[in-house]
Amino acid sequence: MTRLNSLPRLLCLLLLPLLAVQAAQAREMVSVNRPLVHMREGAGTQHDALWAFSRGYPLQVMGRKGAWLKVRDFENDSGWVYRPLLGKTPHHVVKSSVANIRSAPTTGSRVIGKAQLGEVLRTLERRERWVKVQQEGGLKGWVARRLLWGW
Repeated sequence: MTRLNSLPRLLCLLLLPLLAVQAAQAREMVSVNRPLVHMREGAGTQHDALWAFSRGYPLQVMGRKGAWLKVRDFENDSGWVYRPLLGKTPHHVVKSSVANIRSAPTTGSRVIGKAQLGEVLRTLERRERWVKVQQEGGLKGWVARRLLWGW
């Protein structure tokens, strides 16, 4: 191996952990752990409330300022939420007009229920193309991942 070939490898090895940390931060998800939480224009209660989210609503973390997180929702609306009002319990939100909830993770399995656009579902298990969820009323089943947003 020549010296020229080892330099790019060394740089890759040094940069890989940094890129992995940035990628993980870019995908950090949280969920609302109170009955109602407001997303605000800025990091503080003196800023106007833009949106209100109910328990379980998933949000993607985009930045931090003190005890506040800059977050975005599945519709790309962004704002600030006070960190202690959020948790790490995984949830998904339905991003299609209707999502079939199935008895098994296949399109050929029986439809046991339906979820509507914007409905929050508790995440129970994740597979490559399917997510096992639970509706607020207790119904558990599988939804195609492409119909959901969250983690």
